[in-house]
Amino acid sequence: MKKLIVGTIVIALAAAMGLSGSVSAQDKYPSKPISGIVPASAGGSTDLMSRAIEKVWPKYSSQPLVVVNKPGGAGVVATEFVVRSKPDGYTLYLGYGSGHDIVMPHLQKMPYDPYKDLVPIARISVHSVVVVTGAKSDFNSLPDMIAWSKKENKPITSSVSMKAGAQDITITAISKAAGVNIVTVPFAGGADAVTALAGGHVMLGAGHPSEVAPHIKAGRFKPLAVALPQRDPSLPNVPTLKELGINVSTWGSVKGVGAPAATPKEVVAYLEATLKKVTEDEEFKKIMADLDQPVMYLNGADFAKFLQEAHADYGKLIKELNITIQ
Repeated sequence: MKKLIVGTIVIALAAAMGLSGSVSAQDKYPSKPISGIVPASAGGSTDLMSRAIEKVWPKYSSQPLVVVNKPGGAGVVATEFVVRSKPDGYTLYLGYGSGHDIVMPHLQKMPYDPYKDLVPIARISVHSVVVVTGAKSDFNSLPDMIAWSKKENKPITSSVSMKAGAQDITITAISKAAGVNIVTVPFAGGADAVTALAGGHVMLGAGHPSEVAPHIKAGRFKPLAVALPQRDPSLPNVPTLKELGINVSTWGSVKGVGAPAATPKEVVAYLEATLKKVTEDEEFKKIMADLDQPVMYLNGADFAKFLQEAHADYGKLIKELNITIQ
C-alpha cells in the first residue's frame, strides 16, 4: 500500500513538473523587452530610423523594443553580435542591408555569412545616393559638368563617405558610363564628405538624402541626380541618372530588420507583422519624412529577394569597375 501511495505521489509530482514545464515552454512571445542592435553610433541615419521604430513599437507590441548602439568594424561588430546571439527573437539587427552586408562580402572575407546566418524580417527604408554640387557651382546639371570636363579635358573631383561604399561605387559607375574622369576623394564618414563639398574643396558630392537634404533646403547645395532606378520620394523633383541619359542605377543604402537564422518561424512572423503595422503608422511616417528617409516596406520574403539581387548587382559593378578597398 505504501509503495502504491509513494508511486502515486511520484507520478503526480512528475505530472505537475511536466505541466509546469509545458506552461513555461508555451509562454507567449514576446514576454520581455526586445533588443534592437544598431551597427552605428547614435545620431546617424540608421540610428534615427531605429529610434523611430522604438518610439512607435509599443503601440503594436506588448513588450518594448530597446535600441542598443554597437558601432565598430564598419558595422561588422554589431552584425556578428546578432548572428552569435540566441535565436529567440529577443535580439534583432536594425540596419540589415547596409553596405557591409551587400557590398563588403565582395571585397573581403567576413566572419559570418550575411545571408545564411541571418533571416530577413522586413525592409523599412532605402536611401538613394544623391549627387549634389555646391550652390556657387557654375553647373546646374550633371550633363553640363560632364560636357565641361570633356571639353576642357579636366577631371571632376567628388567627395565620398568611404572607399568602396555605395557612394564611391555610384560615382565610379557614373565616371565610366559617361566616359569622363571623376576622381573620388574618400572621407571618414558622410558628415566629413558633405563638409568638404560645402567648403568648396571638391566639385561634386554624393550622400544620402538625410545627409544632404538639410543643405539643399538651406540653399548650400544643388541636387543634380539620384542613383535609384526610380525617383526618391524624399526628393521628387530630382531626376534619376537614367533620366539624364547616364545608364547607372544603384541600390542605395538599405535599412531593414533581421534576426539570427534559426529564429522560430512563428516569431519571425510576429515581428514581420508588427513592423508592417509600424511602417503604416502615421506617426512613424511623419517622423521618417522629417528625417528625409522614405518608408519603403517589404515583407521578409520579398526583402530576401531584394538583398540577393542587390548583392549580385553590386558584385557585377565591383568587378566591372575594378573597385578594391586598398
